[in-house]
Amino acid sequence: MFVSSSSSSPLLILFFISFAVSVSSVSVRRGTPLDITSEQSDETPTYLWPLPAEYTSGNEALDVDPALKLTVAGNGGGSVVLRAGFDRYRGIVFKHTGLGLGFSFIRKLRERLVSSVSAYDVDTLNITVHSENEELQFGVDESYTLLVPKAKDSSQVTIEANTVYGALRGLETFSQLCSFDYTTKKVKIYKAPWSIQDKPRFAYRGLLLDTSRHYLPIIVIKQIIESMSYAKLNVLHWHIIDEESFPLEVPTYPDLWKGSYTRWERYTVEDAYEIVNFAKMRGINVMAEVDVPGHAESWGAGYPDLWPSPSCREPLDVSKNFTFDVISGILTDIRTIFPFELFHLGGDEVNTDCWRSTPHIKEWLQNHNMTARDAYQYFVLKAQEIAVSKNWSPVNWEETFNTFPSKLHPKTIVHNW
Repeated sequence: MFVSSSSSSPLLILFFISFAVSVSSVSVRRGTPLDITSEQSDETPTYLWPLPAEYTSGNEALDVDPALKLTVAGNGGGSVVLRAGFDRYRGIVFKHTGLGLGFSFIRKLRERLVSSVSAYDVDTLNITVHSENEELQFGVDESYTLLVPKAKDSSQVTIEANTVYGALRGLETFSQLCSFDYTTKKVKIYKAPWSIQDKPRFAYRGLLLDTSRHYLPIIVIKQIIESMSYAKLNVLHWHIIDEESFPLEVPTYPDLWKGSYTRWERYTVEDAYEIVNFAKMRGINVMAEVDVPGHAESWGAGYPDLWPSPSCREPLDVSKNFTFDVISGILTDIRTIFPFELFHLGGDEVNTDCWRSTPHIKEWLQNHNMTARDAYQYFVLKAQEIAVSKNWSPVNWEETFNTFPSKLHPKTIVHNW
């Protein structure tokens, strides 16, 4: 089920499923006909995914016009996000129709051949979006109502939503109701009339993508985002940087991406903007992760002073102000790229042996009356302060909560993995 919950606790623990995504297994869209018949009316509609919160259906089969037209209403009816979404889903629904002809040509041809009576049961999709606000943040209203009429009542399917992102979820459900009949060569909606009232059970529905250990081209990331939209997932957790590679461009510290695998396996600032904007058009936020102080060996390829020593390369050197200057520079540079209010700071699997064994850090610990465990807390909290100063709510892995739960910033969200 696709539904939202909230918590009043300042420390919100989010549990999520991390998907392993293989480049070869990325699927662009359903291409096989659905086995849907009116006799299945008493069964759960497994072709609707996730299952809507509430729905009713009938036993009619409707033909859908391949020249389906869009009408809009409400303050958000003129949204570019909405228009692009309609065009995208129309291409999905009518993938097998038209024999390669453009939609505008089909529409003109139909208008010449069809007089006052439509040859199809459904020829119009009317979408009402009440709000013109297109800000995409945690907890945005994604609810919608979708109505498919009886064949003789109307030729218009309606979607009503408070936000354009609710309308996108309604478009996804509409596309799932549509099935291509290979015998009649028509797109059909079975089990009409439909009345669907849907809202998300969880406000955060995420997928983690690690492009540090396994670089993925922009086109593949876009395919993954597209696939996420089909399941109404709404957060791409982009684990961009790790100990293996640093593929992201950071203008303030341009040598950081010397830690990339090769100069061809990098993401420019423009690439990152492109991914975030592509995701937003599908109602998906991008939560970036910069994992500190562990998982950061790649940083030292460009700035060796970030390592405790050349022979002991992580965690990042807790004793130097330069370390936190770099973290601040990274977060400042990417704040404009990632408008989502949550930012992931990692904080997991921190082996402090290097801090205890490197002479200058050992001396720093003694001078500050700190143990290595204290230094771990100091580092995480200082990184959190930087993130909060950039107007982000920090997210950290569970080890931070397990080690010093009462010290974490009140806005902290703790991630289980």
